[in-house]
Amino acid sequence: MAASNANTHHLPGEDTDWRKNIITQLRDRNRSETYCFHDLICLHNRLLESANTLKLENYQLSIANEKLKCEVGSGGFGGNSTLEARLLAHAEELATLHKRRGEHTQQIVDLNNKLQELRKELQTKESSIAESLEVNAGLRAEITRCVSRERELENVNQMLKDEHQALQLAFAALEEKLRKVQEENRQLVERLIRYKAKDAEKMNEENDNFLKKRQAKMQKELEDAARDTRGISPDRTSLKECPAGFSPSLPTKVSSKFTYAFKAVSNMPNRKHNTRLTNRYQRDILIQDAHDGEVNAVKWSPVDRIVATGGADRKVKLWDVSKGSYDSKGMLVGSNAGVMSVDFDSTGSLILGASNDFASRVWTVSDLRLRHTLTGHCNKVMAAKFLGEPSKVVTGSYDRTLKIWDLRSRACIETKFAGSSCNDVVISDGSGSTIISGHFDKTIRFWDTRAESSSNNILLQGKVTSLDLSRDAHYLLSCVRDDTLKLLDLRMNQIIGTFSADGFKVGCDWARATFSPDGQYIAVGSSNGSVFIWSVSSNKVESVLKDHTSSVTAVAWHPQGTYLASVDRTKQATIWGDV
Repeated sequence: MAASNANTHHLPGEDTDWRKNIITQLRDRNRSETYCFHDLICLHNRLLESANTLKLENYQLSIANEKLKCEVGSGGFGGNSTLEARLLAHAEELATLHKRRGEHTQQIVDLNNKLQELRKELQTKESSIAESLEVNAGLRAEITRCVSRERELENVNQMLKDEHQALQLAFAALEEKLRKVQEENRQLVERLIRYKAKDAEKMNEENDNFLKKRQAKMQKELEDAARDTRGISPDRTSLKECPAGFSPSLPTKVSSKFTYAFKAVSNMPNRKHNTRLTNRYQRDILIQDAHDGEVNAVKWSPVDRIVATGGADRKVKLWDVSKGSYDSKGMLVGSNAGVMSVDFDSTGSLILGASNDFASRVWTVSDLRLRHTLTGHCNKVMAAKFLGEPSKVVTGSYDRTLKIWDLRSRACIETKFAGSSCNDVVISDGSGSTIISGHFDKTIRFWDTRAESSSNNILLQGKVTSLDLSRDAHYLLSCVRDDTLKLLDLRMNQIIGTFSADGFKVGCDWARATFSPDGQYIAVGSSNGSVFIWSVSSNKVESVLKDHTSSVTAVAWHPQGTYLASVDRTKQATIWGDV
């Protein structure tokens, strides 16, 4: 028992403190809760006191009234009038008091209603204060997070400033290094230009020597021919004479070749010990690619030894073969699909390309800029040719129409409805008034630009893949899908010759055949990679050139007859010559 009392014993000071604390908190709560209603409580208390006073007076008056009634009953009627007067006065006073009591009761009711409204308003304000406190707490937490984020960003900013300063120092060092490299590059370019000039002089000397040897050879042949007194064979009298400036010799070997491959050379000099690479070594190191896909078209410039090729890589490329090798002269871009046909104008300043993106385009050769885009066909454009003058163009498409375009207005001025897909077109006169087209339905159609419909048709035994005219425009060469070439005399409007050979097979629907410039030979590529050359007069195969490994799609003879270009479906272009 003593231990229990010891454990529960508290010091007097501690007992007094917590009691005072509770009393203080109760007083504070009472003060905070009753402060806003203090006036109402005071008024209510006064009304209650007034009501109690009136009740007491009413009770006293009731007692006095009873006493008076007793007195009236015992004292007779002598003082009746006085008592009645007093009774009436008291009754009036009692009515007044009842009236005042009713008013006070109404005031109490009104005050109670007002008290309820104030309590509701107080609860609303307390809930609003609680919400504000929650929002305030959330905002304080957000401020704390923002402050911490700000500190982190300041640290990151400082780190970025340090990195920026370091990068600026590195940039300054690289700028200095770039300046030195540019200076070194300038010196190397100057040295390269000097070496190129020397190489060009050497090449010119070689070309001069070559021309001298060739002229001497031709002079010797002419002297031998002059000493030969034999007559002309009767079976050769029908051959055409070779125009001046053209060589009737056939190409026999590869002069240049562009493929999509690299060729290693064992005798290449070590660049660590000798940085001056001559053109000979550069040609040995790299055999440049003709195109990044199938090569579909080839055409020689009428004024230079420049050949243009068009391929499935959507590009037209120009190659210069004037130095006995090939050099890229530039690349014409703008097509959105494979290029199927290329053509130069008569001056060699413009080049025209037909594309599978339903459009044809015209570029200038000098600056390689795209000048015109001719849109209007609704299918692949397979052929495009200049129509006499450089300002007009004719195109043939798989949409079974031919369209004539005016480059000055950049608009189609006439549409010919052929009724069959067109594979190739040629112009039979210099004025451009007659167009010849070859079609999928095995028909060659002749069009007069002044008439709407075709003026004449010739039906062959297979789909027409290409057309070509002799230089005098008297003969038309047609490549047919039945693996033959047809020679037509346009003056008689009939077929005068058919060319075929063992092993010859047309490889695609756009295989292009060509006349030699002197009109004595015709050439076309085969599906086995060979190029067949026939004599026009004897209908016999004069030569078969073999270098390609896939189907040859197009061939083109140089206007001077010295070179023959051929392209195939494995990205290769080959230049054939007899030198």
